[in-house]
Amino acid sequence: MATKPRGDRFPDIAVPPGEYLAEEIEARGMTQTKLSKKMRRPLKAINEIINGKKAITAATALQLEKALPGTSAQFWMNLESRYQLTKAYLRMQKKPSRKATA
Repeated sequence: MATKPRGDRFPDIAVPPGEYLAEEIEARGMTQTKLSKKMRRPLKAINEIINGKKAITAATALQLEKALPGTSAQFWMNLESRYQLTKAYLRMQKKPSRKATA
């Protein structure tokens, strides 16, 4: 049986996974430049993820797992998925409901 998602499963704001990434690299004493070199990705791509302008793809999640020992690709994908779902939920809450008129 399918159930509808409850509204209380989503926070009031959508937090981009890049915010968690910024905290993680700061905690490790790492810079965006150093992370980009470890991942062999352009600095611009890392910066866009951190600033919420670019999504974390499966390939990026795998690279993050390798570059940041102790994290997993699944962790990064879960953050991205939760972010996208929360954004969609918040957009839906802003749309007026359509009432059928007879």
